[in-house]
Amino acid sequence: MQQVLRQRLRSILLERYGDTVASVADRFNIEQPPQVALGDYATPVAFELARPLRRSPKQIAAELLESLNSQPLAGFASFEVAGAGYLNARLDRGAALTAIAKAQEDADFGAGVHSLVEHTSINPNKAAHVGHLRNAILGDTFVRLLRAAGQRVDVQNYIDNTGVQVADVVVGLMHLENLSQEQIATLFRELAARNERLDYYCWDVYARVSAWYDAVDDPEEKANRRALRLGTLHAIEAGGNEIAAAADTISTAVLRRHLETMLRLDIEYDFLPRESEILRLHFWELAFTQLKERGVVYLEREGKNKGCWVMRRAGTDGASPDGSPDEDAKVIVRSNGTVTYVGKDIAYHLWKFGLLGRDFGYRRFFEYPERTCWISAEHGEREHPHFGGAEAIYNVIDSRQADPQSNVIEALRGMGYTGAADRYVHFSYEMVALTPRCAEELGYTLSDEDRSRAYIEVSGRKGFGVKADDLIDRLIEAARSEVDSRHPELNDGERRKIGTSIAIGALRYFMLKYTRNSVIAFDFHDALSFEGETGPYVQYAVVRVRSIFRKGRTTSAAALAAVDGAALRKYVESEEGGDIWELWQTASRTSLVLEQCIATAEPAYLAKHAFLLAQQFNNFYHRFHILTETDEARKQLLLATAAVAERELIRVLDWLGIDAPEVM
Repeated sequence: MQQVLRQRLRSILLERYGDTVASVADRFNIEQPPQVALGDYATPVAFELARPLRRSPKQIAAELLESLNSQPLAGFASFEVAGAGYLNARLDRGAALTAIAKAQEDADFGAGVHSLVEHTSINPNKAAHVGHLRNAILGDTFVRLLRAAGQRVDVQNYIDNTGVQVADVVVGLMHLENLSQEQIATLFRELAARNERLDYYCWDVYARVSAWYDAVDDPEEKANRRALRLGTLHAIEAGGNEIAAAADTISTAVLRRHLETMLRLDIEYDFLPRESEILRLHFWELAFTQLKERGVVYLEREGKNKGCWVMRRAGTDGASPDGSPDEDAKVIVRSNGTVTYVGKDIAYHLWKFGLLGRDFGYRRFFEYPERTCWISAEHGEREHPHFGGAEAIYNVIDSRQADPQSNVIEALRGMGYTGAADRYVHFSYEMVALTPRCAEELGYTLSDEDRSRAYIEVSGRKGFGVKADDLIDRLIEAARSEVDSRHPELNDGERRKIGTSIAIGALRYFMLKYTRNSVIAFDFHDALSFEGETGPYVQYAVVRVRSIFRKGRTTSAAALAAVDGAALRKYVESEEGGDIWELWQTASRTSLVLEQCIATAEPAYLAKHAFLLAQQFNNFYHRFHILTETDEARKQLLLATAAVAERELIRVLDWLGIDAPEVM
């Protein structure tokens, strides 16, 4: 109906005022008034027209009202001028009730678009931690939103299996613990046999070796240890040696554990591209050729970057205004011939858009209940799906990587791939920390200064943080305890399932309710609360609706099917019916919120929508006695109101990756 109103107003503007208002006609806002009593929609378009038409907003609004009233607009009851020139619209609430009750399809405004979302991308050297969970939950939720909009989405999890973090664990195992590649493989098998977590073991090794690098005062010994690290890294990148084989054993085993951890949150992937294949399939060489041919990079012959291939900045010829070398140019290839992170990332993104001219090999790696997760290989299976070649790319990477991400976009533009650059989104987010209370509950010793802080930063290198599985286990334990006390009549399996559903819902909602540019301070008590803006609060609203229909011996589907808007109009047009109508109005905006989330790459809007729906339903639940209502028509409306709230809450929770349990 909002789009119907927009199109009608656009036609009126062009008919009445001509091309002078064309730009306004294409972009004016339609808003929801702060109070439902003021109407269902409002537009300030008359204010935008005041200057070009040289008339007061109120006069223009009156002219628009005259045109709107000259011909009925289906679905709308009335229009009016408000304030100094707002134009307000009221829906035919009876017709709207019928339309909302019957509307069950997801939006399809993204139909036909092929998108690629890269998220999680944990270094495969140790257990996942709480910060990684924000990345994975944000990415997975955005995938669900794109799919709800009708897009075809490939989900990728980039694996840096040749990086310095993996090298550090190799150094720890091969030099601090003096294990060979075969002994490392044996150790991992023994850990699995004892049901011990190899990713936890590597967590401790990583922290220990990080401290070992700096645990000496002798400059020569310190340099030797750093050289060992660098030499290990180069051996891994080169491949074909015992060190590289050890790195592959470690990274593959840890990666499998990461996938198992994420599966607990119902997070799955389609493809795992690894840096080792980007190196060994020579993606960079193909990208480098394109970069040179198109003049995006040049060889610097003077200054601090002498001998490096650097990227030409937009609008420059590679020199400063005085003709000296551009000292701030981005180095893509160092003077020793090694490629920077940005260079490899440019090559990878050319592949993502189908612009590289080469593909990975593919082999099966991890089986989900309904799909296979594939991993990159030099020589893969003959029959396999194809990934890459996407129209739009979303990279869920923390805000500290903003500069490298911008460099890749700039390179794409410089190469002439303007469309690809425009459809490349750095889906950035801020870090996850712990409240001091949460840190102490996890066993960390804090100083008085630490306790006074708003949050405590985590550090995997220092071994300070919350392992993802530990966090999930703690949340499930706490939720299960609550379920046990409330529902002793249920069997153990049922209570465990409900406790898990509440815990995962609490975690996912907590990570999603904050906008991406907010630092999160995680706290067990805040996340699991049944009151306030939490996952359990939203889930409990669904439980309440289901309880109503169980007690009433009917179903939400039957309640919605029975809606006759014409017969119920008088109830929602009364003063008392305003609260009921407001809940229907909120429920009707789910697809609009979905579109807003995708346009802004901000899932927090959907979490807020879920909370608002739950809050309005709970207010409705406490105000109206649904099952004891004696007016049958009014009772029908109350049941239908509960049903539409349930339908939209379940829909939204599904997009948020949260279950709606039967009881709590």
